[in-house]
Amino acid sequence: MSNGMGMMIETLVAILLMFTIGYCMKLNRRLKVLKADEHALRATIAELVTATDMAERAIAGLKITARECDIGLGDRLVRGEALCGDLDRRLVVAKQVLEHLPSSRAAAPPRADEAKLPAPPIPPASPPKPPVADPQAIAAAAQAFAERLRAKVYGFAA
Repeated sequence: MSNGMGMMIETLVAILLMFTIGYCMKLNRRLKVLKADEHALRATIAELVTATDMAERAIAGLKITARECDIGLGDRLVRGEALCGDLDRRLVVAKQVLEHLPSSRAAAPPRADEAKLPAPPIPPASPPKPPVADPQAIAAAAQAFAERLRAKVYGFAA
């Protein structure tokens, strides 16, 4: 009986070892798949880091471009306001000259060629119309400026 009992125990241990070996093989296949996924995930993370670095450089370039555009537009605005003030002063002086002109013509003796022709009418002074800015032209100019800046800062044009 002890011989039969030993044989049953040995058989039971052999069956359990076979189940263990089968489970280990299944676990090994899953680990291989997991390793392959890990390599793919590492490649994806590396690409993401590269894309993030490029995006950070692009954002820094855009900030520089925006700052320079702001400075440039501020300078242009100051120059435009100075020009507008200068034009206003010149307009006032021109109006004063026009007002003074008829009185000085009346005091001066008429010339021979003026006696034949009637005096031309003086057109009313109208304020100059500001130029209309084309949004597409402004956008194209800003884009060209940004590309020149990128080429200057990063050494390449995007």
